[in-house]
Amino acid sequence: MDSIQGMGVLVTGGGSGIGAGIARYFADRGALVTICGRREDTLRQTAQEIGASCAWAAGDITRGADRTRILERAVSHAGRLDLLVNNAANMLRAPITELDEQAVLEVFNTNVVAAMMLTGLAVPHLEQTQGTVIFLGSVHTRRAYPGAAAYAATKGAVEALTRVLAAELGDKQVRVSCVVPGAVSTELNIRAGICTEDEHAQRMNAIASSHVLGRIGTEDEIAQAIAYLACARWTTGASLVVDGGLSLGLSRV
Repeated sequence: MDSIQGMGVLVTGGGSGIGAGIARYFADRGALVTICGRREDTLRQTAQEIGASCAWAAGDITRGADRTRILERAVSHAGRLDLLVNNAANMLRAPITELDEQAVLEVFNTNVVAAMMLTGLAVPHLEQTQGTVIFLGSVHTRRAYPGAAAYAATKGAVEALTRVLAAELGDKQVRVSCVVPGAVSTELNIRAGICTEDEHAQRMNAIASSHVLGRIGTEDEIAQAIAYLACARWTTGASLVVDGGLSLGLSRV
């Protein structure tokens, strides 16, 4: 599909942050969007704010039955599926000497395994529309942040998965790419217990100067990149870095 107008879109982790921004961007441009996540109240509020073109489905994408139900809701809402945005993710920060094995497995399950399995379920629908899968990567694969080994490893896996699935699904005319954001203000670190809301604002202000363009990004700027990839008919297997130059390793000393 060469235009957002009329697209059927499913955004995981769509209740807040980048996911909500993506949903709003596509809905404002004529797509029929479904958002999913575990927090029913947040999903309902976000969908109401976006309007009738946005449906919601509460569920945990690490559970097979929930994945099936969420996908069915998206297809029912739009009558088709043109774009799956695998945005849902959890953060884990700890030194390698203090990592809890179960916590590492859980973050891999959410960030990699669940997205992989949901994509597999979506393929028959995407094949019908010659649609697109977009994974959300992270600048953690370009810059090394101590304490972020588990999270960075999941995002490295996501980029490898992107390339493999692009090759695997190309003969079905299903395109698969990855958007790699820099710093965008979201609830991820707060929900993971890494910082408070006030501390998060301070973190964002502190990291802004590490971006070549001198500021952190916005949800709309990430959504714009996804919109390009969703409509770019001859682009697949791409990792599109949208990070304001953060991965360039700028030092202002």
